[in-house]
Order: sequence, then structure tokens, then C-alpha cells
Amino acid sequence: MIKAKNRRKLKVKALIDLGYTNTTIARKTVKEKKISIKSLPKPFNMYNSDRSRNGKKIIKELVSLKINSNGHIKQIDVVVSEIKEIDLFLKHKWLVEHNPEVD
Repeated sequence: MIKAKNRRKLKVKALIDLGYTNTTIARKTVKEKKISIKSLPKPFNMYNSDRSRNGKKIIKELVSLKINSNGHIKQIDVVVSEIKEIDLFLKHKWLVEHNPEVD
């Protein structure tokens, strides 16, 4: 379960990806759930694990979310990207820090 800055609880599909260096939320999810967006102070390119550029757009926006995983709550800033099929990708560091039970 995640909460947007406006305290609304949102249910999303999330994956933990060991290759991701940024926790990322789909732009379509941000629009559908009406999550407020902030501009990144320093935009950047996103790259795939083979070091090829992921898409042509520069990452320049983020959202602030609270993620609750079995009572372990963490406030995080999440970059907004054009990902498909899933709402949220959690980066490897999140897995290491929170050690969730994975089925």
C-alpha cells in the first residue's frame, strides 16, 4: 500500500527489480491516481542494465510517496517514467533495506 502526499491510500502493482537504480512510477499511474508531481532539480537519463539508454526522454519529474510493507513505512521520492505493464518498480536498495517476505 502506498500513500500520496495528499494522504490518499493507493493500491498499485509493484515489482522489485534488482537492476533498477531508481525507484520508478509509471506516468500513467501518476495521472490516473492524481498524484502531485514535482520537478527534479537535476534531470537525468535512465539507462538499461546493458548501459543502453532507456527511451529518448529525460527523467525530470518525481513524486513523494509513503510505502507500507507489512508495517514498515518509508517516505521516498520516486521518479516518473514511461514504464508499462506495472505501476511501480522498487530498486534493489529498497529490497536490501526492508527485507520483505517474498512469495
